[in-house]
Amino acid sequence: MKILLAAPRGFCAGVNMAVQSLDLALKHFGAPVYVYHEIVHNQYVVKSFQSKGAVFVDSLEEIPPKSTVLFSAHGVAPTIRKLASERELHAIDATCPLVTKVHLEAIKFAKEHYTIVLIGHQGHDEVIGTMGEAPEAIVLVESTQEVDRLEYGPDTKLAYLTQTTLSVDDANRIIQRLKSRFPWIVGPPKEDICYATQNRQEAVRVIADEATKVIVLGSQNSSNSQRLRELAQEQGRTAYLVDGPEDLSVEWFEESDVVLVTAGASAPEEVVASTLAWLESNFDSTLELREVRKEEVHFPLPRALRVLQ
Repeated sequence: MKILLAAPRGFCAGVNMAVQSLDLALKHFGAPVYVYHEIVHNQYVVKSFQSKGAVFVDSLEEIPPKSTVLFSAHGVAPTIRKLASERELHAIDATCPLVTKVHLEAIKFAKEHYTIVLIGHQGHDEVIGTMGEAPEAIVLVESTQEVDRLEYGPDTKLAYLTQTTLSVDDANRIIQRLKSRFPWIVGPPKEDICYATQNRQEAVRVIADEATKVIVLGSQNSSNSQRLRELAQEQGRTAYLVDGPEDLSVEWFEESDVVLVTAGASAPEEVVASTLAWLESNFDSTLELREVRKEEVHFPLPRALRVLQ
């Protein structure tokens, strides 16, 4: 078996910052540290932090007053920040700066009286947070079909924004349909889909032609990991999205396979290593690193934590 290891893969700068933030908060403040929603959409990371004393909640009412709470990389709506203040919670904001950029764009467009078409997935934490910035001004679309159902005339100021973890191809199709139907629509000064999402998709697009099977390491609720699996399938490859080697089966593979291994932006490198070890222990394999693009992006820790370093 030949294994092609994609690069870049795994943790992006935003996830790395959020994970470091929670790690430092636990060390400084001690357990429990509460986290509003999952710190990132990866079960390995979530379970690892639970074992260290992190408590993940879906409502701030679950958190005792004056406790420490960390907002995840996906961002939160202003109503959540307000409620945290009312409950006297010590809030640490680990929102990815690229998500914050989309929030600020939504606020700007709403103040200028635009109707904002947000391209994203219903119910995703990032989408909920972005829509919360200007709920009266934002309409969500997930497909070109939903764009076709929109009814706006030239007298309506229109703008579009996107969730940061979408398929680049899918987002572009929807953006083109919006521009076709509403030629006056305006977009953000710089595209919203994050560099890491694009780079991981590019790596799969470039390398998958050489592979017969693709393993994407990531959780089922990870939007960017799902897009990697879909992209491989669109290229005619059998693709598996798994949390780790425990989800793999030897029956899925042949000795003659060329297997591309990649990881979503919230999957840690130790899961990649254990997956490679599993493949190497079950098959006579060789490993080749395929680096499509270098990444050297780093985000600073939240201000509340920088002083603790």
